[in-house]
Amino acid sequence: MDFSTLLFAFGLTLFAGLSTGIGSALAFFTNKTNTRFLSVALGFSAGVMIYVSMIEIFAKAREALVGELGIKLGSWATVGGFFLGIALIAIIDHFVPEADNPHEIHTVEEMDGQSEEHKAKLMRMGLFTALAIAIHNFPEGLATFTAAISDPKLGIPIAVAIAIHNIPEGIAVAVPIFYATGSKRKAFKLSFLSGLSEPVGALVGYLILYRWLNDTVFGIIFASVAGIMVYISLDELLPSAREYGEHHLSIYGMIAGMAVMAISLLLFL
Repeated sequence: MDFSTLLFAFGLTLFAGLSTGIGSALAFFTNKTNTRFLSVALGFSAGVMIYVSMIEIFAKAREALVGELGIKLGSWATVGGFFLGIALIAIIDHFVPEADNPHEIHTVEEMDGQSEEHKAKLMRMGLFTALAIAIHNFPEGLATFTAAISDPKLGIPIAVAIAIHNIPEGIAVAVPIFYATGSKRKAFKLSFLSGLSEPVGALVGYLILYRWLNDTVFGIIFASVAGIMVYISLDELLPSAREYGEHHLSIYGMIAGMAVMAISLLLFL
């Protein structure tokens, strides 16, 4: 594996992780949260993730595992890896308090005009949300990185999908910290830094796994990535999209995300 491929994969992972900074910047340039935009964006991100997971990533995982293990064992390993990914992200979510969940978006209106007591709570909320995002982004970073070094054409849409869903996570960190401290710089900094766990996850995961990276390991990782992305879409993104906008907006966004993902994959054929 050449150095340019590794550098490209790391660059994609860094781009995806640091898009939390875009979310924090968006939160500061408006006095009112555009919930319709958030609803469409979250639905779009879910559509991209579901489509690429079920149509592309799962298929590549099965292809790799069947080629290594045979049709029966390879198929079972693919399904097992898929649900392993779901179990992993579900366990992470279980240990993150609901109020501090990184996918729970807090609006500008919700935070404005708080007392000092509430500001202390907001600061705690922001810090725990930043920590929760760091935990969530760790496996996402490994997912983007391994996809990119295995197939750069697949790594690009995965990085874009994760970047889109990281934007509202940046808002979730920045808004409560800003209204707790009054400092846009501190809010942006913490939001931006929370995304760094994505490239860190890529590096740590690669350093641990690089000796054993083969088609079987890639297949298991890909299947797990598909499970993680489907879980995040169904458990977090779509419910949040419906909460912050009209029901149809989230569905329109999801369909648009699937269509864009489908076209982008066809263009890379």
